[in-house]
Amino acid sequence: MGKLIFVVLLLAGCQSVTLPGLSAHKIDIQQGNVVTQDMVAKLKPGMSRSQVRFALGTPLIADPFHPDRWDYVYVMHKKGKLVAQRRIVAVFQDDKLVRIEGDVVPGREGDAKAGDTTATAK
Repeated sequence: MGKLIFVVLLLAGCQSVTLPGLSAHKIDIQQGNVVTQDMVAKLKPGMSRSQVRFALGTPLIADPFHPDRWDYVYVMHKKGKLVAQRRIVAVFQDDKLVRIEGDVVPGREGDAKAGDTTATAK
């Protein structure tokens, strides 16, 4: 009986082997900045860095080699599968917002579609 329990536990730890009723638990993983359409709609050209940070939060990536670019990245995995991914880039010139690039674009609620790649802040 002890050997059977050992074998079952050993096989349950393997993802490639599935037994009826036994499977590995995969947690939901949310990483990065959640940026909504409402948050992006608040952005206007000429806003300062602190105003953009207030509207969108702290950028996930502030690259020292590209000081005029802030990257906001969001990834959501459910049960080991990618279900949502967004990327927003805020571009500055002379410490003022010039444009927004990425998946969520400025505009009215519901105008943004996944796959939009570039927009100028209006």
